[in-house]
Parts: sequence; C-alpha cells; structure tokens
Amino acid sequence: MKKKTSPKADRHAAVVSVQRLVEAMGVKLTRQGADLKGACPFHEDTGTSLVISPATNTWRCDACQAGGSAVEWVMKAQGVSRRHALELLADGSPLAGSVKAGAVKVATIRKLAAPVTTESDDHELLRQVVDYYHQTLKQSPEALGYLTERGIGSTEAVDRFRLGYSNRTLGLRLPPKNRKLGAELRGRLTALGIYRETGHEHLPGSLVIPVFGEQGEVVQLYGRKVTPNLRPGTALHLWLPGPLRGVWNREGLTGQKTLIVAGSLIDALTFWCAGYRNVTAAGGQDGLTEEQVATIMAAGARTVLLAHRRDADGEKTTDAMAERLMAHGLGCFRVLLPAGMDVNDHALASDLPAKVLGTALRHATWLGKGKSPDLDVRPVATPPVPTPAPPPARPLPPEIAPSAAEEPDQLVPVEVATPEPPPPATTEVAAELKDEEVVIHLGHRRYRVRGLGRNLSYDTLRVNLLVTLDADGEALHADSLDLYSARQRGAFVKQAASELGLREEAVKRDLGAVLLKLEALQEVQIKRALEPKRKEVHLEEADRVAALDLLRDPDLVQRILRCGMVGEETNKLTAYLAAVSRKLDDPLAVIVQSSSAAGKTSLMEAVLAFVPEEDRLQFSAMTGQSLFYMGEGDLTHRILAIAEEEGAERASYALKLLQSDGELTIASTGKDPNTGRLVAQEYRVQGPVMLLLTTTAIDLDEELLNRAVLLTVDEDREQTRAIHRLQRARQTLEGLLARRERDQVLKVHQDAQRLLRPLLVANPYAPELTFLDDRTRTRRDHGKYLTLIRAIALLHQHQRPVKTIQQAGQVVEYIEVALSDIALANRLAHEVLGRSLDDLPPQARRLLLLLDRMVDERCAKAGIERSAYRFSRREVRDHLGWSDFQVRTHMEKLVALEYVLVHRGGRGQLFCYELLYDGHGQDGAPFLVGLLDVGKLKVEGASAQIEGSPTGFEGPPSPHGALIEAPPSPTTTEENPSEIGPLAADHEVGREATPQETTTGTSYPHTEEGT
Repeated sequence: MKKKTSPKADRHAAVVSVQRLVEAMGVKLTRQGADLKGACPFHEDTGTSLVISPATNTWRCDACQAGGSAVEWVMKAQGVSRRHALELLADGSPLAGSVKAGAVKVATIRKLAAPVTTESDDHELLRQVVDYYHQTLKQSPEALGYLTERGIGSTEAVDRFRLGYSNRTLGLRLPPKNRKLGAELRGRLTALGIYRETGHEHLPGSLVIPVFGEQGEVVQLYGRKVTPNLRPGTALHLWLPGPLRGVWNREGLTGQKTLIVAGSLIDALTFWCAGYRNVTAAGGQDGLTEEQVATIMAAGARTVLLAHRRDADGEKTTDAMAERLMAHGLGCFRVLLPAGMDVNDHALASDLPAKVLGTALRHATWLGKGKSPDLDVRPVATPPVPTPAPPPARPLPPEIAPSAAEEPDQLVPVEVATPEPPPPATTEVAAELKDEEVVIHLGHRRYRVRGLGRNLSYDTLRVNLLVTLDADGEALHADSLDLYSARQRGAFVKQAASELGLREEAVKRDLGAVLLKLEALQEVQIKRALEPKRKEVHLEEADRVAALDLLRDPDLVQRILRCGMVGEETNKLTAYLAAVSRKLDDPLAVIVQSSSAAGKTSLMEAVLAFVPEEDRLQFSAMTGQSLFYMGEGDLTHRILAIAEEEGAERASYALKLLQSDGELTIASTGKDPNTGRLVAQEYRVQGPVMLLLTTTAIDLDEELLNRAVLLTVDEDREQTRAIHRLQRARQTLEGLLARRERDQVLKVHQDAQRLLRPLLVANPYAPELTFLDDRTRTRRDHGKYLTLIRAIALLHQHQRPVKTIQQAGQVVEYIEVALSDIALANRLAHEVLGRSLDDLPPQARRLLLLLDRMVDERCAKAGIERSAYRFSRREVRDHLGWSDFQVRTHMEKLVALEYVLVHRGGRGQLFCYELLYDGHGQDGAPFLVGLLDVGKLKVEGASAQIEGSPTGFEGPPSPHGALIEAPPSPTTTEENPSEIGPLAADHEVGREATPQETTTGTSYPHTEEGT
C-alpha cells in the first residue's frame, strides 16, 4: 500500500513542468509533432529515446522503459524516495544539474535543515525529536483535525504538553544514510526507539504525546494512529520500546488533595481540556507503575478517582489499582461510565463534555470500607506560569463550579427571593414518588415532574415540569424541557416567574434544587436498569426445609433419577449435572441427538423442569443477531435451551463464541438521542451460560460439537416398551393421582436448585487424574470431564464442609471434590464420552484383546507401565503367528479408531505402536480410555480404598473389572466410627452439622444458617 502524501505536495507534483526539469539537466529537446524528443540521460543513448508529452506533462524512454510524471523524474534523477521527491517539489528546490550521457550526477539541491544534532546527548536528542514533531503537528491539518474530533484540540493543551505528529518526514531532514553523519544519527535514534531496525520511524502517522521525567527530560513517547483506512492488524497504540517511565502532568498533581487517574493519555487530556487539571494517566501492567504511585503519594493526595473504560478489563484494572492505592492509605472511587465507553467516548457523546464529566465524577462509587469521605471534584486551576501578568482564566461552562482558586459557591444559593424563606443549602430536598411522577415541595411551591423514567443516559434530563403555588392551585406553569440546557432553563424561569408572580431568582434557585434531586433519582434509575433482570423468589420456611432435606439426602442422585422420564438414566443425570454447572464459571453445553419422535425434546423438558423458571430461557429458534441484543446480564449463569439445533443454525457462530469466550460483543449503528445522527453503538452480553440443544441431524457442526457433550437418546425396543407401559399406567387412577403430585415434587427440586450457591470448587485430586492425550480434541474433552466432577461436587455442597481461606483481605468460601464425585464422573464419562468394542469388526476386536494380553505379560515381565511399552508389527507377527497382511490390515483399523497410537521409531523412522486400550468394555459396555482408577488415588498420604459411591447409580465396571458397590448406610457408619471412610465422613458431617477446621480456622456448620 502506497504511503499517503500531503495534498500540497501532490499539487506541486502536478504543476511542475517535466520539460523544465529535463532541460535543467542539460538535455536538448527537439519537437516532433506534439511531443519533444531527446537523449535519455539514464543510459548510453546516442539517439532520441526520451519522449516528453507536454499535453499530459509526462515522460518516457523507449529504450530503458522508464517513465512517469515529474515525481518519477526527480526520483530517477536524484536517487531519492517518492516521498522525498514530493517534498523537494513542494519545497521548490532547484533541480538544475548537468548530466552527461551514461551517468547521472548527484544533484546540487538545497539541503533540508536537520532537526537533530550529533552533539546532543540522548535526553537532548529526544527533546529535539519532540520539538520537531510538535512543529509538524501545528502545520498538519490532518493531525489538528483529529485532535478537534476527539475534543482535545485546545491550543493550551497542545503547547503545554508538547503534543506532536509524526508524518514520516523526519528522515528527509536527516543527512543521507550513506554518509557517516547520517548513519550515526540514525543509529542513535534507533537505540532510543525513534527508528526501528528496518530503518522506518517507530510512530509513523501517529499523534505523539511525550511523557516527562522529574527533571523535565523526555522519558517516553506514546503514539496514537490518526491515519484513516489502515491495513487490518495495524496497531493503533504504540510506546517506545522499554519500560514505561515518567508521570504525565506531574506538575498538575502537586498539592492536590483529590486526583484523577484516567485509563489512557487521551482520556487524561479529555479531563484536562474540560477543566479538571489534577489528572494523570495510568500505566503499567496492573494500572500503575511504582514511580506513579510514589508521585501520587508525594503530591499529598488523600483521594483518587479511577476512570477506566466500563468493560471487564477496565473493571479488573480498576480493582487492582484501588487495592494498591488503598494499601498506601488513599481513598479510592470508581468513576461509573456508560457500558463499553471510556472517558473520551462519554465526553464526545454530549454537547456539554465538561458537564457530563463533572456529573460522572460527582457520582463516583466508593471502593473502600465504611462511610465514604466527602468528594471535591470541582475543576482545578492550572498552575500559573511565572510571568509579569497572570494569564486570563480559562472560561468554563456556567454549570460547572469555579476553580479551586476561588471560594466555592453553594450548590443552592441562599438568596431570599420569595415571601417564604428558602430552606438552608444543606437541607435534603424531599421528593414524593407517585407512579410515573415525582413531586417536590420547595417552600410554598410545588413541582411535579413526569417523564423521568425515559432518561436512561447521563447526557440528557428531559422532563415535563409543572410548577404551582400551594395556596393558589389555579396559577401554574408547565413545559417540557431538558434541564441540562441552560437556554431552556432560562426560558422556563422567566415564564414561570411571570405566570406565578414570583421573582426569577427564586424560581432559578428552585430549578437548581430540582435538577440536583432528579440527577440523584436518575442515577438510581440507571443503575437499576443496568442490573440483570432476574425474578426474585423468596422461599417460605417450609419450602426451604423440604429443599434442604433433598440436598442433604445421601440418596440425592437416586431421588433425581426417580423423577422425569422413564429410563435414560445416564442422559438424564448428565444433562441435570450440566444444568447445575450453570453456576460455575465454565458450564457444560449439551446436545441431545436422536431421530424424530425418539424423545429428545422430552429429555430436554424433563431436565428443564428441575430448573427454576428465573434461571432458564427456552426458544424454538434464534436469528443470527438475536443473542447480541439481549441485556448485558440476561444470560449470566442461566440455561439457554433451543428446541431444535436447526432453529439456531443462523446463531451458531454467536453460540460458539458465547460458549468459548463467555461473552459476546457487537458494534452496530444506532441513533444518537441528542443529535438524531447515526452513531456506532456497542452491545455486550455477558456469560457464562449453559447451552442445551436438541437435533435430529447426523452430521453436526464440528466446532459446536467439540464444545458440547453429545447425548444420544436410547432408541432400543426395550426402551419403547418401557415408554408404552408408562403411558398406559398414567391412564389408571394411581397414574392420574401421581400426576397431581408432580408439580409439588418438581417445586421441591426447583427450590433445591435455588439454594445451591455458586461456590468455588477445589479438586485436590486433580494433579493425579489422567485422561487420553493422543488428539488435540481431548483438550476440550478433558475440560468437560473436570467440569463434570466440579458440577457433581457443587450439587452435593450441603453434604460437604464449606471451607474458607483469606485472599487479598477477603474471605473466600469453597468446597472440595470428594472421591465419590470422581467415581460418578468416571461412570458418566464412560457412557457419554466413551466408545464400545462392538464398533470393531470381529477380527480387529480379537487382535485388540490379544494385544492387550501380550502387553500385560511383557509389561509385568519388564516391570514397566503399559503407557511406556512400545512394540512393532514384527513383534506382533512373531508373538501371534499371524501373517503380515492380517496384522497390517487390522492394525490400521485399530489405529483409525484410536485404540492404538502410532509412534516413529529411531532407526530409519520405522513405525512403532503404543496400546491405548486398557481392557475396558469386553462385555460390550461403553468405556473411555485413559481415566484413572479412583481406587489408586491417595487421601492424606494413605491409599483410599473406595467401596462405592453414595449415589447407587449403576454404571460400567471399574477399570479392573469389579463393580463399585453401594456404601455403608448412615446407621452402619454411626455404629462403626472407626470404619468411616472419606465419603461417608463427608456425608455424615453434612448431616450432623459439626464445625470443620479450615485454612483460616473453622468453616460454617452445615445448618441452614451455615449454608
């Protein structure tokens, strides 16, 4: 892509005569028709190969094929770049010079003055570069226009902070790089970071903001691209290489009790230009460098307002900065900006940027503990420059309070303007809220406000305002106006005073009090609108007791399986646990697959029936953009169920993003409520969300499939018979009565779901777990497996001790995974993530079993693990006596189905193999290769002998072929306390509600209060 040049240079290139340039080099031209011809000076030319066309102001050489406009002639004649040629033409440099045939002499052109000198040290050299960029900015309409567009085009700011613009002309002012002086200068500038190793400027096409050190030396440069139509992937923000140093606007912080820390230099400039001069910009990975913290402390500040972009990263950075600053004894506030906006965005969205920024500062949220201190956020005067006469004060909007150098006015003037004395300025104005209107009484005047509910932006406060006198209800004045408009307020004051016979000063004072009260109500209203809209459900004591009884039942899993549809135990339990995982940070997603009418929708509805209504969203279909326009928190920790995967086909991209990233963002056009113009608006939807889809398709989207657990409905004949029996039983009297009890049973389960808290779930056995790792897809399957374990533990949280730990001064609650959770997860993983040997042809299955026996024997003889043993096809042939054709054919099938893994051998890159199959599924049951036997896990340094799981859920055999039996009953456990295992102990503690020792002392007892 060609670099852009200035319009001035392009105009000069178009008007400079090529004929004059050619003749200036000593080339004699003769006219032949409409053209001029002569000898080309760029090669040995004894004829007239050079052709000049005055009509088009171009040239060409028929011999060497060169040609073009005046720019190409100067580039060829002077040996310079296109940009340099354009600058020479725009500068009007004389291009005369004698050229002999066969060679082009170096042109005798006027040298451009170098902005930097070799005699300067590094600090002075950086200062000279900053000065050059500063002068370039003042001469660049493009850069000045960018500053105006961003609302920071103040001449005072440009000069005070030495703002500059890098227009790629610095190199044109340096000596040629093939000269000693030019090479030396470029080398030093490269070492300082101004130039890159490639020979290009580091900040081309950028607004340059320098950052100074304590002695006024330049220590860093920030560049923000201002050139439009950049190539995709071009970085918009750049710093000089090296650590971030210096403090921006260091002088403006000295002696200020309240400081503002903006998220970027552009945001800091926005505050400064709005009159808030006690501002600096954050820097560093966690928001502030050590030098910035030390400067803030040395300035004598007591309070810091943190103003970062209103998004997840901004909130995280603000929390980290607040933690550091509060550790030094400073009080911290968070400046609340509209969602997705930074300070500059918020200021540009309003016609009164100083007004909206002042409002945002005044309503900052206190981040400390206890009562927040008083906040003084008036604009601060710029430190005066020592001159004979002080400069005139910078005019500020009338709505903003005067500078700190003046005496602060009261928010409500105390001048008596009506027969009745006004209330003191410190008196809280009372407001009556009646349906859609607000009533405010000030003395004997009554103000009724309607339409406040429509104002969900800090930029406007447009209402319908009616004022009457209490003693005379007939005298009134009503009007619709924007209270942020000084002109509309003035008109209202004048007309209301005339209608009611009041002094204008009294009405003006009242209107100020009404404005402040409505701002406070608007703040509450906006915060409420931004909160996720969830239906609050308060449980009665009886319902709470019944739900806790269910959650504390050791037979909890069996009680879940007894509800819902007939059969489908694995699918039903897996989907139920996936629904519980919605309370985790990375929930599972489930796709239910079957043929039509097989019962996939019934399975989905059976699982959703357990979930409270406020925690689920169910749709038949979704458009491609529908997810992006939901409320920001409408999907957080909820279930999104879609009846048919085909109905979500157009939304599949958004669903995949939501499952992987946990959030969605989209930029769309919308109408600005103030100007009516179309502007870009950002919409954000926060997760995490649990996805539940059904489908009849055989071939599914691979990207969506590997993010979800696939459940296939049982379509066997026995399942059909069981469904028929249940359908017939429902027609009997007992069945009809049972259906009447269904709603009550489901309500208990839903209330139990409401009592599940989103606790942290720690897995102390995680480092010892194993999983198949022969494919990249297992990276996501492994995550599903671990999430399944955490979901099981979360479901049993009322049967586990809730432990606590201190982190960053806060108490964090968590529960731990038990071995029974891993045992149940292994059983489910075998079913939903595993495979069956019935998928193999008979001969391939026979070979697999023989290989399993061979590997077992040889590993036992050598004393090594199965995963470390490697074998070749020759060893298999020698051991089994099979032909090469048989071994090769069936081995390829085992490799394709991932029962055997291929490795490269050492000598000549021969093939060798590893047996992944570990003996499961010889009875035809499904299994998952690579899971660790739970019995091998260790508890507190001793081997844990797992006798069973508290679920009673029948699953596939353990890795060694022995079925896991049911645990001892609670009665047996109480009679034999010496035999209490880790599983029984967990459940018993959950029932007895005894305190458990934790990292920081004791955990909460397992009573209703403790949980």
